[in-house]
Amino acid sequence: MMKTQQKMTYLSILHLIYSMFLRWAVSLGSYSGQGKYPMYGDYEAQRHWQEITVNLPMDQWYKNSTVNNLLYWGLDYPPLTAYHSWICGQVAKLINPEWVALFHSRGFESDEHKFFMRATVFVADILVFYTAVLLVHTFQRRQSKASGDGPESPQVLFSYSMFFLVYPGIILIDYGHFQYNNVSLGLFIMSVAMLDRRQNFIGTSLFCAALNYKQMELYHALPMFCYFVGKIFKLNITQGVKTLVILGVAVISTFTVVWAPFLNVESATNVVSRVFPVGRGLYEDKVANIWCAVSPFFQVQGDL
Repeated sequence: MMKTQQKMTYLSILHLIYSMFLRWAVSLGSYSGQGKYPMYGDYEAQRHWQEITVNLPMDQWYKNSTVNNLLYWGLDYPPLTAYHSWICGQVAKLINPEWVALFHSRGFESDEHKFFMRATVFVADILVFYTAVLLVHTFQRRQSKASGDGPESPQVLFSYSMFFLVYPGIILIDYGHFQYNNVSLGLFIMSVAMLDRRQNFIGTSLFCAALNYKQMELYHALPMFCYFVGKIFKLNITQGVKTLVILGVAVISTFTVVWAPFLNVESATNVVSRVFPVGRGLYEDKVANIWCAVSPFFQVQGDL
C-alpha cells in the first residue's frame, strides 16, 4: 500500500512537470497575427488591453474616444478580464514602460515581451487552472476514502486529473493562439468542486466570477441553472427558500463587487455593449460561435 502511494506521488509530480513543459514548449512557437500589420492578432489584443487599463481611468476602458479607439482591439470581455489586464500591465510597466506606452506601444513585438506575455498565461494557469484541478482531485480522493465504496481508485482519479492538465485544446488556444481561457475554466471547475461539497455560496460566487471573466461561460449557465432548480426542488420549503436566498446573495454580492466601478448608467451601458455586441454585428469572428449555433432557429442579427 505504501509503495503504491509513493508510486502515485512520483507519477503525479512527473506528470505535473510534463504538463508544464508541454505548455512552455507550445509557447516557444509563433502566435496568430505575429508581424501582421495592422491588427497583429490576439497577442496584440491582450497587450493593448494592458496598455489601455494602465493608462486610462476605469470609466474610459470600455468607452470609444480619441485615446481609446474601440475598433483597434477594444475591450470586449467582462470587468474581471480588465482587472487582470491591469495587473499584468502594471507588472509590464515596471519591467519596461515601452511595452504599455499609450499609442506608442501598438504592435510592439520583441523576444523579451513575448517571454513576458507567455509568462502571464503560465502564471495564471498555475494559480487558477492547476489549483482547480488539484482541488477536484483532492476532494474526490477524500470522498472516495470516506465512503469506502467509491468506484474511483486512486489510479483512475489520477488519470482524470492528469487528463485535464494535458488537454490539447486549452494548451493550443492559450499558449499557441494566445488567450487566458485557463482562468475562466479554472474558476468554473472550482465552482463545481465547491458545489459538490455543498458550499453553495462559495460555489455560486466562483461561477459568477467565471462569468465575469469571460462571457463564454454562459455556455455553462443553463446546466448550472438546471442543477440549482433540481437541488431546490428536492428540499423542503424551508431549506429550499434558505438555499435560494444564499444563491441570490452570492450572485448579487459577486456582481456588485466586480461591477462596482461601472455602476452608473453610462459605464454599465458601455461595458454591456462591448460584452454583447448586438449593435456592432454579431457575426465577427471573435464572437460568432453562439450566434451561428442559434441562427438556424432565430435570426439574431436581423430580428434584433
